[in-house]
Amino acid sequence: MSRTAIPIDYEVDDVSLAGIAKAMGHPVRIQILRLLSSEACCYTGDLADQIPLAQSTISQHLKALKDAGLIQGEILPPKVKYCLNKGNWAKALKLFAKLIG
Repeated sequence: MSRTAIPIDYEVDDVSLAGIAKAMGHPVRIQILRLLSSEACCYTGDLADQIPLAQSTISQHLKALKDAGLIQGEILPPKVKYCLNKGNWAKALKLFAKLIG
């Protein structure tokens, strides 16, 4: 006798929180978020000066955070400006607070 998978209807907030948590699921990404959240405005320096990793590795982590909507970036040669996406960051904080209770 075979079992049929029953589709699960996930709450929209649960799906959003899972995506955010996945994007934050590496210590370097937490470090990047902490660095960006401590800036009064956007960070325009080279993150490799602050995080002892290759620029290509940092770029991969930035891409994951950007794809999740947690940060935004703008290319201003010769630098790239990174900021928290304040609206999505506030949403993430609310979702984590709701989970923790």
